[in-house]
Amino acid sequence: MCGRFAASRGPEDLAGIFGVEKGDAPSRSETVVPDWNVAPTKTVQVVLERPLKDAASRRPVRQLRNLRWGLVPSWSKSPDGAARMINARAETVQEKPSFRRAFAARRCIVPADGYYEWMTEPDERRLEVEGKKKRARKQPYFVTPADGSVMAFAGLYEFWRDPALPADHPQAWWATCTIVTTEAETTPLAGQASGAGAGAGAGAGQDEGEEDGPRSLAAIHPRMPLVLTPDRWDDWLDPAHTDPARLAPLLDPPPAGLVRAYPVSTAVSNVRNNGPELLTALEGPEEGTLF
Repeated sequence: MCGRFAASRGPEDLAGIFGVEKGDAPSRSETVVPDWNVAPTKTVQVVLERPLKDAASRRPVRQLRNLRWGLVPSWSKSPDGAARMINARAETVQEKPSFRRAFAARRCIVPADGYYEWMTEPDERRLEVEGKKKRARKQPYFVTPADGSVMAFAGLYEFWRDPALPADHPQAWWATCTIVTTEAETTPLAGQASGAGAGAGAGAGQDEGEEDGPRSLAAIHPRMPLVLTPDRWDDWLDPAHTDPARLAPLLDPPPAGLVRAYPVSTAVSNVRNNGPELLTALEGPEEGTLF
């Protein structure tokens, strides 16, 4: 899954990376500030293509827009379930009523530095199962592109009209999004083949869960965000692409080995903590802390 991520790049940087047309980024007053601990229901920057509001031309324009993370389907009676709609499974996104209409015509990219995932160490999990511990320790890891590039999450977005407010009310319309997830990679993380040390996971010959860290993303969590490589950005964002047969290949997982994962401070487990220090790699998992 993807329940927390980091997004520190500004609109100018993102506009250049994703080819946003000049003048189609949020105004300075709307800009989302750098956030190293993005949690559900927060406002996030996304890249999408649709006609500009009130423009004479209905030509889709690539834009950078601010949306609330946690999708509210257009047919919902209330937005109360948004916090539960932060992820959409790639395997069922074409059939689920909450996501299928958005998947067909309202796809977006959620840029990020990387995402956090929490891992329960094997010994901790065993103690919890045996009833010798009520709550196992969970070590957070940060997963980020090995080459330092932006991470482009596949996303969907929707518009919801609040029936309790008049049409001209500034909060009458909600613009929300969700992040598509897929099965986590089981192949070794980037840098393991050469026996990378702290912050890069276990060596290629180690078992999952050993002291140096997990050897694959699947060892941390069975799900991961669906990351789009640059060659898929145009097709994913184009709202004219509605044919399921053409869209289905875009849901395939990216090539393996493009990311690295390293342990970070359990301070990230508290959403009130927010700063670049949360991305600092630890020499190894923290001891004696609870998630």
